This record gives sequence, structure tokens and C-alpha cells, in this order.
Amino acid sequence: MPFTEEVPVRLAIALGIGLLIGAERERRKGKGPLRAPAGIRTFALVSLTGGVSLMIGGELLLAISALAVGALSVVAYKQKTKTDPGFTTAIALLTSLLLGALAMRQPSLAAGFAVVVAVLLAARTRLHRFVQDALTEQELHDALLFAAATLVVLPLTPDHPVGPFGVLNPRTLWKLAVIVMSISAAGYLALRALGPRFGLPLAGFASGFVSSAATIGSMGARAAQEPELLRAAVAGAVLSTVSTIVQMAALLLATHRPTFSAMKLPLLFAGIVAVVYGALFTIKTAGQRNNAPEKTGRAFNLTTALIFAATVSVILLASAGVNQWFGSAGLAAAAGLAGFADTHSAAISVASLAAAGKIASSDVVLPVLVGLTTNTVTKAVVAVTTGGRGFALRIIPGLLLVILAAWLGWALQI
Repeated sequence: MPFTEEVPVRLAIALGIGLLIGAERERRKGKGPLRAPAGIRTFALVSLTGGVSLMIGGELLLAISALAVGALSVVAYKQKTKTDPGFTTAIALLTSLLLGALAMRQPSLAAGFAVVVAVLLAARTRLHRFVQDALTEQELHDALLFAAATLVVLPLTPDHPVGPFGVLNPRTLWKLAVIVMSISAAGYLALRALGPRFGLPLAGFASGFVSSAATIGSMGARAAQEPELLRAAVAGAVLSTVSTIVQMAALLLATHRPTFSAMKLPLLFAGIVAVVYGALFTIKTAGQRNNAPEKTGRAFNLTTALIFAATVSVILLASAGVNQWFGSAGLAAAAGLAGFADTHSAAISVASLAAAGKIASSDVVLPVLVGLTTNTVTKAVVAVTTGGRGFALRIIPGLLLVILAAWLGWALQI
């Protein structure tokens, strides 16, 4: 690497990386004969060695330096004690060497990684306590499953249309399944982190990401069993509609940005009304007995996500056929029928048609709103059948206001 005016700056960054990581390790080093062999000075020198090695000898000298640092670490830790090999510090030394080398080529990236490494090292106690005490075995299983679905399966999924009508994109469908899992997990984490003191409103909002209609049914059943929790159950049921709007916005954004832009105003109006209506009942619950539902122990359900993706696929094929045979009027009817069961799958199917170039983005809003309307009918029926007259009389006005706000947003942008 030729010597330029940037080299001293990058070497200084390499030195700073070693000092940053070494400062954290120095606090863990201890004192006396059993202290760890590497502290702030060692880390600073190792990181600087990485930068100098790459500068004067390229990748070959850097590899030799890495082998030397690794060998010295092994010798040092064998002399220390057999009961505490200290692998974290040994790996941190090699990481510092590599980050020092990276600083010679991409200093900003190296500095950012150094901060991440230092934070990970400093959070040792918290991370250990979280994994061993706070995180259940089922939650760990869900986290690993989500990582595999996102980091392994998603990149390997084909990214091109397949099947009849050329509207099924495997990567898009799997991405939808991942989004469903992530949104469900986010609601679950919020419930775990904030605890039960927010009661039914928070639980309703979190559960609404999975199924708003099912949440309304659950809240209605609780209100029927415990009438004193009626207002809290209503707040949870209405806030599940907020989750529906948020989830639809996220799914449309991931599927087809022009469709999201076309639906932005209707979704915004509907979301504001749902938030205000739910907030009114949440405020009224202050002072009532806080009886949050028990935690399920599951961050998400993979089967639910896969069923959602499969449902989207079926509706997408049906919608493509209807659109080809009957035009946009038939597409709106198909979206309306699908909306009785699930408004998200209907909306994503129509958005996918727009993404595939089968329909214009301007033709998407009407079918999506029709599906949202028929799904509102489903929610109203569920409210009546599960929660009784008092619950339904409080839920249905909110549902009507939300859907009317969505149609108003559409009317204003025509």
C-alpha cells in the first residue's frame, strides 16, 4: 500500500480500535498472578500490527501476523490456568488484528465493527443472564428458526415468477412469511418486555398482528366472562385493528411500493381513527383491575406464517384468473370474498398482481378497500357472537369509523 496522507489517519483509527476493545478487556483482566494476559496495551499493539502488516506486506504478512497472534494466545493461556481458557479474549485479539487491517481500507466500517465488538464484550453479564434466565427454551428455538428462515432460506429462494399467469414469486411469498413471523415476534417481545401492567389493550394490540378477528373473539369472550373488564377488552379489540392497519402497510411496502403509495392515505386515515378510538377506551380502563392474558411462550407460529403464504398464493392465482377473464370489477369481487377470511392475503394478492405488471397501481386501491370492508363485517359478526350486545355496541361503531375513514382517504385522493 503506497504511503499517502491518509495512512497516518487510518493507522490512528487502527490504534483507537485496539484501545477501545482493550479498555473493556482491561477491566476484566483482574489482578495478581491469575490476571488475564492481554489488556489495553496488548490490544492496542495487536490492532496496530494488523494495520501495519497489511500496509507493508499485504494479505500474506497479515496472515502470518494472525498466526503469530494466535500462537502467542495459545501459549499465554496455557500458562495461565487450565480451568479458564479465556477464549473470548483470544478471539477478541484476533478480531482486533483484523479490524486494524480493515481500518487501512475501510476505516469507517472498521470503527463501526469495533464499537459493536466492545458492546458485545461489555454486555457479557447481561447477555448470559438473558440467555440463561430470561430466554425460555421455546423462545430460543423460535429465534433460531427465525434466523434460519431469514438468513438461510430467504437468500436461496428463487426470485422470479413461476406457475400459471406468472404471478407467483417464491422469494416474495417467503418474504411475506418472514414478515408475518417478525411482526408476531415484535408484538410478543413487547408483551414480554413491558409486562402485564398494560393489560388487555397491549395484549390486544400484540395479538392483532396474528389475527384481528381472532383477537376480537378472544376479547369478547373475556368481556362476557368478566363484565368488569369490558372497557379494557374493548380497548384491546379496537387496538387489534391498529395492528391490522400497521401490518397491511408493512406487507404492501414489502410487496410493491407503488401500491403502498396508492394506499397510504386510506391506511393513514383508518389508522388514526383506530388509534384514537382505542386510546379512548384505554384511558377509561385506568384504575380497573389489570388482568392481562397469560404469556403463550411462543414468539410466532411458523405454521400460521406458511398458511398465510399459501393462502396468498391461492388467492393470487384466483385473482389473476378473474382479472384476466372479467377485468378489474371481477378482481374487486374476488378480493371482497377473500376479505371475509383474511384482509391481508387479499391485499397482498392484489399488490402482487400490480408488482407483476398485470394491473396498474391505481387499480389496486378499490379491491383492497373492498377486502378491508368485508373483513370488517367478519369482525362485527364475531363481536356480536362472542361478546354479546354490550361488547358489540362498543366495538362496531369503532369498526365502522375505521372503514369509513379508509374510504374517505380514498375519496380525497381520487
